[in-house]
Amino acid sequence: MTMTPEDATRFASNLDELVGAVEEILLGKNRVIRLAFTALLSEGHLLLEDVPGTGKTSLARAMAQSVAGSSNRVQFTPDLLPGDITGVSVYDQRSGAFEFHPGPVFANIVLADEINRASPKTQSALLEVMEEGQVTVDGQTHVVGRPFMVIATQNPVEQAGTYRLPEAQLDRFLMRTSIGYPDHASTIRILEGTDQRAHDHRVDPRLDAEQIVEMAALARTVYVDPTINDYVSRLVDATRSATEVRLGVSVRGALSLVRAAKTHAAGRGRHYVVPDDVKALAEPVLAHRLILDPEAEFDGVTASNMIAQVLIETPPPSARQAG
Repeated sequence: MTMTPEDATRFASNLDELVGAVEEILLGKNRVIRLAFTALLSEGHLLLEDVPGTGKTSLARAMAQSVAGSSNRVQFTPDLLPGDITGVSVYDQRSGAFEFHPGPVFANIVLADEINRASPKTQSALLEVMEEGQVTVDGQTHVVGRPFMVIATQNPVEQAGTYRLPEAQLDRFLMRTSIGYPDHASTIRILEGTDQRAHDHRVDPRLDAEQIVEMAALARTVYVDPTINDYVSRLVDATRSATEVRLGVSVRGALSLVRAAKTHAAGRGRHYVVPDDVKALAEPVLAHRLILDPEAEFDGVTASNMIAQVLIETPPPSARQAG
C-alpha cells in the first residue's frame, strides 16, 4: 500500500498541529520541534547536544503531553546502574516469586539527561530497548509499548568525568541536533512569562498514542523512487571514500535517512520523497555517524562540514528522473 495524496494532506495537518502545540512551550524553535516529531514518527530516537538551560526537558515533556502519552526523565550519573533504567526483579515473599518492577524506560518518551555521564555498561542498557522496544531482565522480556522514543542529551562543553558514547550506540540515534538559545523576540516572550514556573506550563493533547502509531505506519508507505535510493546510496558512499573520514556512514544510517525522508515528505503534504527531503535531513541524520581522521579534526574539519561538502559534490536526480 502506498500513501495517497489525501493521506499526506491529513498527515501534514496533524503534524503541524503537534508542532504548533509544543512551540507554545518552546518558543521560536519550530525546526527543532519538527525534527523531534519527525524522529518520533519515524520510530527513531533523538540525541541533543546542547548546554544546560535550553529547554531539553521541556521539549520531552511537551511532546508527551501533546500525544497524551507518558514521559520520564533519567538523570545519568556515574553511579547509575542498568537496573535503575530498565527495572529490576524483586522477590515477593507473599507470592514466593520474583516480581518485575518497571524502570523509567517504560514510558512513551524517555529523556536520558547527560547520557555521557554514566558508565558504558549503563549506557548499553539502552541499546536493546532503543533497537527492539523491549528490555530483558533475568531472562524475561518486557515490551515497553508504542510509541516509544529516547531523547538523550549531552553537554558539548563540560567533558570532565564523562564517557564518550560508543559508535554502536550513536548509530542507534536516528538524528542528532541541538536546540540552541532562543532569538531576541522569543527571549522577551519567555521573560514576560516568569510569573509561571516551567513545570506549570502544560500542552493540551492534540492526538493520542494510538493515532501516533497509525501516523508512523502511514509514513512508512510514502513512495520512494529508485533514483532517490540511488542518491542516498551515492551520498553514503561519498562519506566512506572521503580522505578526511576514517569511518563513513553505515547501512543503518542510509536506511535511517530514507525512513526519515519519508516522514519529512508526508509532513510537507507529499505522498512521495523528493531530493530536497534527503538534503534537509542529511546533516542531522548522518553527521553523528561519521568518525573523522584525527588530522582532519585537528585542522578544524567537522562532521557537519563533511556532510555539507558531500551534498555539494553529489548531484541529486533531476525532477524528471525522481518523478
